[in-house]
Amino acid sequence: MAYQQYPSQPGQQPPTPPGMYAPPPPKKKGVGAKIGIGCGGAFGALVLIGVIAAAMGAGDTATQAENKPGKTATAPAKERAKAGAEPAEAKSKEKPKGKPKAAPRSPADQFKAFVAKNGSANEKAAIGHVTKVQGAEEQNDILDSVDIYTDFTGGLMGPHQSEGKLIASAFADWKDSKNGLVTIYDVKGELLANGNF
Repeated sequence: MAYQQYPSQPGQQPPTPPGMYAPPPPKKKGVGAKIGIGCGGAFGALVLIGVIAAAMGAGDTATQAENKPGKTATAPAKERAKAGAEPAEAKSKEKPKGKPKAAPRSPADQFKAFVAKNGSANEKAAIGHVTKVQGAEEQNDILDSVDIYTDFTGGLMGPHQSEGKLIASAFADWKDSKNGLVTIYDVKGELLANGNF
């Protein structure tokens, strides 16, 4: 039996002789499949790291809980009563030397104290209406957001917008951030003013 020769054309495979089976060429993975496999592997690695971190963190919290005495002491009630009934001489020997520590002040009190010392007369008058400062404790210079609540009324279009701007300006003098936003609210929680600090 003689096989018939077909002219070969570039880019084409020669036809298979009749009666012979030719397997299909292997399929290439598409870009989407490669990305999917890569993302699945990365997600699996993140899950594995999270599980390991959670397992290690659980051991740390148990150790911390053992070291910290909670509200319920582990000693029996009789021993606690004895410890509380120590002589006055023993208690007086344990007094710390130097000035006693003052209770930590709230951010609103710290802000008011700063303005009372460094602010103008108008800023001092406006700062008297501040009731709460939230978010001033922690700053990361990435996105610092501070909310200041006042007892003013009327919101952004009300008569106290200028006092809100004074408060925002005084806050910018007190705190400094590369990317900070201070927002002043009235008594109802409506926006009064805002500014960068």
